Amino acid sequence: MSGGLLVAGTTSDAGKSVVTAGICRWLVRQGVKVAPFKAQNMSLNSFVTTEGAEIGRAQAMQAQACRIEPTALMNPVLLKPGGEQSSQVVLLGKPVGELSARGYHGGRQQQLLGTVLDCLEQLRGTYDAVICEGAGSPAEINLRRTDIVNMGIARNAGLPVLVVGDIDRGGVFASFFGTVALLSPEDQACVAGFLVNKFRGDVSLLEPGLDMLHGLTGRKTYGVLPFRHGLGIDEEDGLRVSLRGAVRESVVAPPVGEDVLRVAVCAVPLMSNFTDVDALAAEPGVVVRFVDRPEELSDADLVIVPGTRGTVRALEWLRERGLADALVRRAAEQRPVLGICGGFQILGEHIEDDVESRRGQVDGLGILPVRVRFAREKTLTRPSGEALGERVEGYEIHHGVADVTGGIPFLDGCRVGQSWGTHWHGSLESDGFRRAFLREVAAAAGRRFVPAPDTSFAALREEQLDRLGDLIEQHADTDALWRLIESGAPQGLPFIPPGAPA
Repeated sequence: MSGGLLVAGTTSDAGKSVVTAGICRWLVRQGVKVAPFKAQNMSLNSFVTTEGAEIGRAQAMQAQACRIEPTALMNPVLLKPGGEQSSQVVLLGKPVGELSARGYHGGRQQQLLGTVLDCLEQLRGTYDAVICEGAGSPAEINLRRTDIVNMGIARNAGLPVLVVGDIDRGGVFASFFGTVALLSPEDQACVAGFLVNKFRGDVSLLEPGLDMLHGLTGRKTYGVLPFRHGLGIDEEDGLRVSLRGAVRESVVAPPVGEDVLRVAVCAVPLMSNFTDVDALAAEPGVVVRFVDRPEELSDADLVIVPGTRGTVRALEWLRERGLADALVRRAAEQRPVLGICGGFQILGEHIEDDVESRRGQVDGLGILPVRVRFAREKTLTRPSGEALGERVEGYEIHHGVADVTGGIPFLDGCRVGQSWGTHWHGSLESDGFRRAFLREVAAAAGRRFVPAPDTSFAALREEQLDRLGDLIEQHADTDALWRLIESGAPQGLPFIPPGAPA
């Protein structure tokens, strides 16, 4: 087998990442050597590869679905928003500067097309199949001229396009038809058909509509995926957390001890890598919620200040809302607080930032004996070590350089009393360390909570990916999908007027 496919969507969050991962897992179970690809990703949830490259977490998860190591080739362009108008541009895993939306779409994006196509070609030369994910909608007619992630990549690379629509939102037939009808004749020729996502109910009631859609567009529907609770995976952005959804929406084992443990995560602006709390939410008896008011910290056994793309902005936000004072009181009362990456910097005494916010000297919350200076060079590493007597692995993505002047060493950060801080993302995915940390938190909070002895976060991830593969295998026309990946879009697909505007 040799081929590829672009999974596009009628909207953002239509299910492109999930469907791409599901197709990847289905293919690899058929013995196909497959890789994921997303030319351009906009996300604050990122990951560090073994070669020290920063890519979107969704592509790292899709690589896991393929049972391969993620590389920078799989996500050559990553945009990390720093506000409403600008983003940091990460090219082949390394930051190359900040650009406004106008500056990026005004010319820089098109200049990257050659790099993007070269990365895709390298993957196609190495793997039997490459499953590509689009971004937003391919019918964003205002951006088509400079597009390098949807129809731009499909046309240049000769990829067939499968359009995914979330029927749970409503309007899926209009979205499918309108998506195709707003594309040029050349783009429409790449669109092979549709995939319905998140369907509830009797499929036989949907089939007349699918038949009519085929009649209107000349394109078939390659499958109807049922709505399944707890299938969320590493998100590009948003506040929904993958395994938190699984715990909340599916049958969960009861707590091992007598009490639950309540975790409050401060929903700071430009929150990055909120997937850090997935492993906590996967634990029986741990309840995770995002909060933005100080009173919501009162009954929390652990408060987490997560990573952020705007440390100084997040610090100001905490102060404006009264959360900063509540955190300082918690620390003084020896109630557990954990700061991760930007959250760790916020808990420190002093921040010198002439890079991210360009605000210069700023006072932190003074909870931890740490002074932070922002460097222009970004730290991108995959550290490992030991804490609380357990082996720990993580990854670091930050401009801030921490000078720790006291406290007890903790994952290259420090601990003072029940306040902890580290630059390491992903540390809580290390099962032994997570259990040891939760035992410390429970003891400090006076909770009779006992971590489950057998929760394996890696095994839970694998189960999630297998369930996605099952969805494709059981509810998609896999024979037709196989032919599409191998042979491309069918010839002679009709043009649907009016097409793209001039």
